[in-house]
Amino acid sequence: MLDGLKDTLGAAVKKLARSQGIDEDQIKALARDVQRALLQSDVNVRQVLEITGRLEKRALGEEPPPGLPRRDHVVKILYDELSGLLGPEQGLDIREGRQNTIVLLGIQGSGKTTAASKLARHLSRQGRSVGVVGADTHRPGALAQLRTMCERAGAEVYGEEGARDAPAIVRRGMDHFKPKGLDVVIVDTAGRHKEESGLLEEMGRISEAASPDVVLLVIDGTIGQQCRAQAEAFHKAVPVGGVIITKLDSSAKGGGALAASAATGARVMYVGTGERIDDLEAFSPTRFVGRMLGMGDVQAVLDLARRLEAESDEVRMKRITSGRMNMDDFMRQLEDVSKTGSLRGLLESMPGAPGGLKDDQVDKAEERIEKWRYIVQSMTGAEKSDPDLLNQSRVKRIARGSGWTEGDVKELVKGYKSSKSMMKAAKGRQMQGMLRRMGLG
Repeated sequence: MLDGLKDTLGAAVKKLARSQGIDEDQIKALARDVQRALLQSDVNVRQVLEITGRLEKRALGEEPPPGLPRRDHVVKILYDELSGLLGPEQGLDIREGRQNTIVLLGIQGSGKTTAASKLARHLSRQGRSVGVVGADTHRPGALAQLRTMCERAGAEVYGEEGARDAPAIVRRGMDHFKPKGLDVVIVDTAGRHKEESGLLEEMGRISEAASPDVVLLVIDGTIGQQCRAQAEAFHKAVPVGGVIITKLDSSAKGGGALAASAATGARVMYVGTGERIDDLEAFSPTRFVGRMLGMGDVQAVLDLARRLEAESDEVRMKRITSGRMNMDDFMRQLEDVSKTGSLRGLLESMPGAPGGLKDDQVDKAEERIEKWRYIVQSMTGAEKSDPDLLNQSRVKRIARGSGWTEGDVKELVKGYKSSKSMMKAAKGRQMQGMLRRMGLG
């Protein structure tokens, strides 16, 4: 995804890392490299100048924390500023014990139908039961395409071939799925030109019929900065709760699409990264920027270890190193690791780690951490404090509450126990062995 941006920013960071000392000329050179990279990715000129201006000001004016080299502090500033450009992280809030409704809208050609099936697949892989309502009554073959793609996603589709009243179809679709007790119902709508008043009016009536928990705007990532105008036009008709950006896999304008969408206040929640049904991922600004900067080099790992020792709560660290780590401590460690960016660079950089990790290995590691987070959230306070309480009946209850299997819960407990032993033996510092024992390395 956005290989040109990744290569240019990665090269700028490596140049900084190789330098013996950091002076004003090097910081200005870094700012120019960042400007060039962002402009080539179609980010708005004003946004580029603002971000590089703050980068220069902070890099020249801030003193790094004690023990942290200035060059590493400058990389951290760059990481913060790029993450801020893309807006705060915001995920899809699926409420338990009820049917959640998601309405997708966007102009024709944005990839809504494909996005609907990919989102259904993404949620199904999280253990959610999903149904889809086909309410695009304008595009010939839309319902047939939706049914074909959702069959691969494992989601039932409700639609009425030849019907023209989209809001009525949505109402009947909601009635059809209501007795089934699904977790999520996705509504796929028609798409025409953003300025066509009929489309925006129909979106309003569909929203009334569906009473959605969230409206997601689907935007074609190849149009770059124009994303902002689209998002603002739809915002006026229907409150948009999030954005899905499609076609980022080959777009030179992807950076502009991400930045423009974030600038509207509608947070980017998902990005499409390819043609396959599985090529949709939850968007994390911090993880995305980590990938762009190649934050998984050896120095980033050392920075992480230093931060863990310097910033972690003293009581928590004593608990970990004495072998009394609880489940909250364990997840905090994993989330600290994830904050450096993609696990790929982190794992590949570790001394002795195998090079050339495959995409599916890294993806599985990231998915495992996300899965474990849901499982831990389903535990009681007593179970988090003392995971030894987790007998078979508790494991079964946690699995049911989290939407994952009993085997997944037991895998988490196994990883926790391995980490607990390792952290005690290494006094909280030996992350390499910890990750390998959990199957992440």
